Amino acid sequence: MDLNNESNGKGAADDSVVKATNLLSKMKIEDPTRMAIKGRTFSVQYSLPRLPVPPLEQTLNRYLDTCRPLLDDQQFKSTSEIVQKFKEKEGPELQKMLEERATEHTNWLSDWWKSVAYLDSRLPVVLVNPGFYLPRQSFRGKQEQIDFTARMIAGLLDYKMMLDDQTLPVDTMGGKPLCMVQYYQLLNACRIPGLKKDTHVHIPPTDSVQPRHINIMHNNHIFSLDVYGGQGKPLSVSQLREQIQACVDQSKVPTTPVGILTSMDRSSWGKVYHDMVKDKTNKASLENIQRSILSISLDGPLPQPTAGTLVDVGAALSLTGMGSKFYAGNRWYDKTLQFIVGEDGSVAANYEHTTAEGPPVVGIIDHILNFLEKKKDPWLGAPDVQPPKRLNFNLSEKTKQAISRGEEDIDSIVEDVMVRSLFFKDYGKNFIKKAKLSPDAYIQIAFQLAYYRLYKQPCATYESGSLRRFQLGRTDTIRSCSSASLAFTQAMDDPSVSTDTKVDLLKKAIQSHRQYTDYTISGQAVDRHLLGLKLTALDHGRDIPEIFMDLAFKESTHFRLSTSQVASQHEAFLCFVPVVPDGYGLCYNPREEQLIVCVTSFNNSPETNSDTLVENLTQAFRDMQKILASQMQAKL
Repeated sequence: MDLNNESNGKGAADDSVVKATNLLSKMKIEDPTRMAIKGRTFSVQYSLPRLPVPPLEQTLNRYLDTCRPLLDDQQFKSTSEIVQKFKEKEGPELQKMLEERATEHTNWLSDWWKSVAYLDSRLPVVLVNPGFYLPRQSFRGKQEQIDFTARMIAGLLDYKMMLDDQTLPVDTMGGKPLCMVQYYQLLNACRIPGLKKDTHVHIPPTDSVQPRHINIMHNNHIFSLDVYGGQGKPLSVSQLREQIQACVDQSKVPTTPVGILTSMDRSSWGKVYHDMVKDKTNKASLENIQRSILSISLDGPLPQPTAGTLVDVGAALSLTGMGSKFYAGNRWYDKTLQFIVGEDGSVAANYEHTTAEGPPVVGIIDHILNFLEKKKDPWLGAPDVQPPKRLNFNLSEKTKQAISRGEEDIDSIVEDVMVRSLFFKDYGKNFIKKAKLSPDAYIQIAFQLAYYRLYKQPCATYESGSLRRFQLGRTDTIRSCSSASLAFTQAMDDPSVSTDTKVDLLKKAIQSHRQYTDYTISGQAVDRHLLGLKLTALDHGRDIPEIFMDLAFKESTHFRLSTSQVASQHEAFLCFVPVVPDGYGLCYNPREEQLIVCVTSFNNSPETNSDTLVENLTQAFRDMQKILASQMQAKL
């Protein structure tokens, strides 16, 4: 998905969304400002600064700097003239309008971003939702799967108690506190499809009627399982085990995969949804899912790999469920957070991206995995435990036909997405730190080197940079491809360049990346500012300025490398598909003694191949270590 070519989202939601939302009378369209502060988690929330609007000239100068390595001399000259024209004509007025918007909103970007990046998009969320591969567990078989799931739910409830009581510590970055709203929106939340634009609902912990249930999915059946009993007490592990067993006993034969509808393109799913909610039974079941804390899918064993490794299959399953022949129908992709537990010890997660980035999700996952290691039941049990309830659907012939189309569509996606994992064990971030370099910047430059060796040219590269220093902050783009990174990649395989010079160029590339990272997390990068100027023009009925139609803008926002660091305490990793047809998705977890990277690409693209990029990335890591080690040895 090229976010810069998405709709501006200024139109009202279509009728189907309005009607569907009205049906959900007890639900709330999320409003982070409703949050009540009673503990430390949000203790500094309202003292955080607002997202700034960077100076126009600064952004335009930095924009030109990031375009330079992607353009030839003539193209750069033309772009420089277009940028100068924008700076003198439309730019100042649009800048003033954007600055006015910033005075009227807690965060001038957040609502726009939620629409442009997510709710306006008509792509299937399967192509947007990240997946998580979690460490393979030692259990095998249905009974041990049920036991593990019960303990996992107990870990979730332990985490939820801290979230509800606001006892989670405030995240910090560089010693500065971060916005914690994303944590607040991961549970009790769901996306709702529409014909032209989706909506998102969330029941905050401050709501008087709190969800007491999760959804269990097994063999495409969906159950509502109360995880709290009488007096609001959480169920014990043994009680949870009994409840899950009851769900499994009632769903031994697969049923029609209603969940497959959530994997369709959003307009198609929106049409089906609009028809389904007219039926009272369907409406009640859909509302139950949308109100639940989260969803857990109980799968069978992973299919054996026909290519790649079993880990690659597990990662692919976290994204697509491996299609209609396996577990894609045993999902509800609109649910903000869903865990996946297989009979063979495979564990994964999938999350809908509208309200949060990866780090808050990893916070939940790490807590649950740490909780599981303790192997104890923290709860004494609850009275008045209610049995789980199967959710029923009245499916018209039209809906059944849509499910069949959905199965065909998800199978096409499965065929198209190639997922490969790299567990690079020669060294990890300890070696990089020993060389007094930034691990994140080092890995990003390795991506540049691997890509350049493959294609003999640089490419626009997106690294997700956090804006959580600001209220309601999400992300901006760290533009990893720079003139400095290009100079290094060109020199690396040049035999006429000395090792010392190569190391010097590597360090300059890393320093350039670190500087742009600092710009980004301080709200001084270019991409979101340019997006704000473009949307300001559209919101005020203006023509789109020439700067956004220029070749340089298209080239510098066609991110053939879409990347993100999502660190975990465990041997886990996040994965996502590329954002452009001829690109790669790279997510990485730098650990002390190894570097974990997941690489995705599309098989339909003749230009990309995850296996080949993994090979080149492995070699890039080794070659960069070699020149650094050589220089370090020479200084001894």
